[in-house]
Amino acid sequence: MTERGRNIFLLAPAGAWFLVMLVIPLAVVLIFSFGERGPAGGYVPAFTLEQYANLPARWAAFKNTLILAPAGTLASLLIAYPLAYYLAVRADARWKTVLLVLVIVPFWTSILIRSYAWIFLLGGRGIPALLAMIGIEDVRLINTPFAVLIGIVYGYLPLMVFPIFVNLDRLDKRLLEASSDLGASPWRTFLQVTLPMSLPGIATGCLLVFILLMGEFLIPAILGGGKVFFVGNALVDLFLQSRNWAFGSAVAATLVVLMLGSVTAYMRLIRRLGAQREDVALM
Repeated sequence: MTERGRNIFLLAPAGAWFLVMLVIPLAVVLIFSFGERGPAGGYVPAFTLEQYANLPARWAAFKNTLILAPAGTLASLLIAYPLAYYLAVRADARWKTVLLVLVIVPFWTSILIRSYAWIFLLGGRGIPALLAMIGIEDVRLINTPFAVLIGIVYGYLPLMVFPIFVNLDRLDKRLLEASSDLGASPWRTFLQVTLPMSLPGIATGCLLVFILLMGEFLIPAILGGGKVFFVGNALVDLFLQSRNWAFGSAVAATLVVLMLGSVTAYMRLIRRLGAQREDVALM
């Protein structure tokens, strides 16, 4: 078998899976988005831009998604990075495995159950009741964007921790020692060595969390209480309740385009930062 034949043979299973599970469904959604809703719901073949012209009707869902998904990603990064740094650089080797297991533990329970637990914590008998005991009254947390943000960070934090931890764990510790020997302060060493070297892990973690958040619907439905809608909630309503498949497909296609644009811009930023990191290293 030639080299080209071997490459085709090795890539064929993944290529077939990619075609059947991603390309074809996206093509179907795109075709449906130009159709119309049938009298009894569903889809009627047509070619019209009416569904896309009606997108402003779901502006609230897009706005919430485009605000809370990046905010949740950023909040997860700010919390996950110090934790991953401690696990990879500072933690005792005897306790590192135990601490990693503790990070994974939330995944042993369904996200549905964990989200329902936050209903109690953020409800009137939870944190607001504790705040009332110290004189801070009339604080409403549940069914707000803040509650959804809390649920997002709690649910997706491990997905941000592990890529950063793996990247930092592979970091050559001699680089840190060399920076210290050359007179750099710990803070300068972090900014000029540790942080730039951990960019691949940051990029991976942010992409994992952000892409999943753009399609999230469970956490907003439970902690948002029907007042904080994501695009995922709009899609559930359009496909399963309203049975407006054409409009739902237009919303889904628009969401995919927004995700592709956001991810492309983000990757260009990461490549630019990586190029600057290499330039600094060469200097």
